Amino acid sequence: MTPAVRLLLAALLLGTVQAQSTTTTTTTTTTTAPVQATPVTPTGDPAALLATARDLVQQARTKSSSNHIDDIAWKAAADAAEIAVRADPGNPAALQLRAQIYSDVGFWKQAETAWDAYLKVQPSDVQAMKTAAVAQYNLGYAAYARGDIRNALPPFARCQTLDPQNADCALWAGRVALESGQFAQAVAQYQQALQLRPSDKVASYFLGVAQNAGKYGPAATTAFSRAYQNLDAGSKQAALNGFKSATSAAPNFIEAWREQGRLALELNDAASAKAAYDAAVNLPGASASDRYNQGLAAEGAQVGLAAAKAFRDAYAKYQAGDKAGAEAGFQAAVNAAPGYGKAWSWLGRVQYENKNYAAAAVSYGMAVQADPNDKTSAYYLRLSQAGK
Repeated sequence: MTPAVRLLLAALLLGTVQAQSTTTTTTTTTTTAPVQATPVTPTGDPAALLATARDLVQQARTKSSSNHIDDIAWKAAADAAEIAVRADPGNPAALQLRAQIYSDVGFWKQAETAWDAYLKVQPSDVQAMKTAAVAQYNLGYAAYARGDIRNALPPFARCQTLDPQNADCALWAGRVALESGQFAQAVAQYQQALQLRPSDKVASYFLGVAQNAGKYGPAATTAFSRAYQNLDAGSKQAALNGFKSATSAAPNFIEAWREQGRLALELNDAASAKAAYDAAVNLPGASASDRYNQGLAAEGAQVGLAAAKAFRDAYAKYQAGDKAGAEAGFQAAVNAAPGYGKAWSWLGRVQYENKNYAAAAVSYGMAVQADPNDKTSAYYLRLSQAGK
């Protein structure tokens, strides 16, 4: 390393440390720029400057605790790459190194600018175009996440231009088009995503939503899409409220009723689940699953969803021949809801079939107490008490 380059590196690191001590670290890499206390004028051999930048990148990759532009090591690497580019603006290696640094740290807006500069001198670099496409994807997603639909679509479109095989950009371009009321475009984008990734269940699901979106309208489809996004982010209550908004805007939106019901069951909200499935089963396209869940929600509203779910799981085990598992499940159901007559009756049945007559008599007795009109339980109660 020449004395000039060593002097440059010392000034670069000093500027980085000064900047680190006088700026507030942000949590979003897309809003913080590399800062130098005093801009360093490129001096020395451009090749040596580029080598210095590469060394700093290697140090950042091996020693840095996080890939973030505010990290001292990465900031020094980015500043060094900027200096290398200023020293030789047409050097593809320097331009590429700078762009890769910004991609590595997730500084997407700066990465966009840097990749544009590189691709002007190396327009046929396919791998660089793919990496530049990832920057566009992240810019589009960031705009979508902050609710800026208008500025979300251009980055996704540019991503597809840079990398036509990028299924994620097609998927999210479809989501943005759907929420913008551009249903035909949304269908085309989801079809493209499925062509690129045929097993993508999200693309397949939203293709169906987009194909039917004309029946629901932009307000309902936007509410549905945002609810789905909240669900992906783990905000289940916000997602449930969003699905309710979708069905409020379009009462014929069967997919929104289903998602509302499924999520309400998961949240143990029996009343919301029952309302959702009551609506779904009366719409065209209602399925056996919808009717099953309607029954589960209705029963859950009476005895509690924990008890109703335990009963149904136990019944499935009984049907499969797992009597031990069934007995444990029916016991769990009556533990959760001591007045659950049907669960007591089935618990008694399993015990009776196992010739555990004393236990069966207790269970059938509880069933009759819960429902005095249950003639079957009354009959087997007498048999159990007689030990036969």
